[in-house]
Amino acid sequence: MFSNPFVKKKIVCIGGGNAMPKAVLRGLKYGNTELTVVSCVLDSGGSSGKLRKEFDIISPGDVRRAFLELCVFSEENKKILDFRFPKGELAEHNLGNLFFAAEYLKEKSYRPVFEKMNSLLLGTHRILPSTIHKADLIAVLENGQRIIGEMNIDSPQHDTNLKIKEIYLEPEVHACPQTVRRIKEAYMVVIGPGDIYSSLMQVLLVKGTAETIKESKAKKVYVCNVMTKKGESNGFHVIDFVKEVEKCLGCELDYIIYNNKIPDRDRIDAYKQEHPELLEIVGFDGLPENKKYIGADLLFDEGSIAHDSSKLAKILLKI
Repeated sequence: MFSNPFVKKKIVCIGGGNAMPKAVLRGLKYGNTELTVVSCVLDSGGSSGKLRKEFDIISPGDVRRAFLELCVFSEENKKILDFRFPKGELAEHNLGNLFFAAEYLKEKSYRPVFEKMNSLLLGTHRILPSTIHKADLIAVLENGQRIIGEMNIDSPQHDTNLKIKEIYLEPEVHACPQTVRRIKEAYMVVIGPGDIYSSLMQVLLVKGTAETIKESKAKKVYVCNVMTKKGESNGFHVIDFVKEVEKCLGCELDYIIYNNKIPDRDRIDAYKQEHPELLEIVGFDGLPENKKYIGADLLFDEGSIAHDSSKLAKILLKI
């Protein structure tokens, strides 16, 4: 289908936070691709959560992160849009988030806001919200306790040794028609990396998203996290992440890309000091020996224990 070098691969990228933009978008944006980001918009904490609550809007934080990775702006202007006020009435607020809120309040509609945003992206790349409706992410722990809101799952105040047994949105909300159409047209859907419950599930649980992915002819690819996270994926193996994603989709993934490089202990411990919410390298021993599982050294050669976007892009573009 894509033997013609002039035909762009239509790739839908699902995820939030910093992981997916830095790992996936950064590596694919200059390739022969047409990227569609389906962004998380149900965050309840930080600047995004405050704006969402005060102005009754979708949370802009992950939209901003994807925009800054794909836009045509200079690095200096990107830094300005990513500026976070350190104190005063605007403390914790991010300038890009404030711009998004102001645009919506002016337009009274999300369509012109995203049209303006998408007009400033590289090539034909697009950013879409997972939904434009209000909902809370709910997690049910193994002791029956309900945790309400993305922030309380992402930065847990409860006993983090308790596993999440169920995750859902309340109320049920629907995907945007443009998102559904883009998934139907996609050559590939890339899910992750990102926090399995507080990030990925808040997109996949939106009515119409998982169903469309399941029915689509797109290659379904999951990029597994490099490290486990306190309160979300304690002790998770690659298989555990895969089971959660496949259960939500209602179908099997075509490919799972995972890191099989274990850094030295000093490097892991130093990174954990910077990111105390992280636990250990995700286990990958005993995986089935078939083409579905693609293991590789996906890490930077030094420093951050995170996906090197250039290494990941090479694998994704060969699928």
